Amino acid sequence: MAPTRDHALPELTGYGLHLRPWDPGSGSDVDLWLRGLRDPEFRRWNTPLRPVTDRRSARESLLAREQSAAEGTSLSFRIADAHSGAVLGHIGVNEIKYHLRFARVGYWVLPEARGRGVATRALLLAARWAFTELRLHRLELDHAVGHEASCRIAERCGFAYEGTLRGAIFEEDRHDAFRDAHLHARLATDPDPGAAGTTRTGGEV
Repeated sequence: MAPTRDHALPELTGYGLHLRPWDPGSGSDVDLWLRGLRDPEFRRWNTPLRPVTDRRSARESLLAREQSAAEGTSLSFRIADAHSGAVLGHIGVNEIKYHLRFARVGYWVLPEARGRGVATRALLLAARWAFTELRLHRLELDHAVGHEASCRIAERCGFAYEGTLRGAIFEEDRHDAFRDAHLHARLATDPDPGAAGTTRTGGEV
């Protein structure tokens, strides 16, 4: 069921994490969003259509995501440690098409939280919610070719590699050139990796 303006967006807990919607009215959330999107490692692999360069553009970006959430087309979660409350990163269930029971997922982790399996655990949690609560059938995930850490996370979470998308995403810091991406996907009928997917391995995000 799609969230609406009359229904509060969910908060998810599991795998030692707490996921809640980002709050564009929170100065802390705005600052964290800005830091995440300005991080060099994020920018190496991701080029947003609308660059986030300062607190004003960060807040505008979060307001746009809040609007998308109210419309039920994209749901963005702040990832935090369930025990300490420390913010660790972001995960989104995006481009939701309820008539096709389809969505795309994306994530990033703050520098100080890397190497702890945050993205893996958040993806397992968000995917389970999307399949059970939103009743989606297919989730897709793509990443720039060469981003091996993201490839391992996808496979660990049951997102099978399906092929290479030619010229599918922007080159680093450019809107006039493109690069290839790997496509991964998981179906609601696929096995749930569960806790086994959270086992730490080298290079884990």
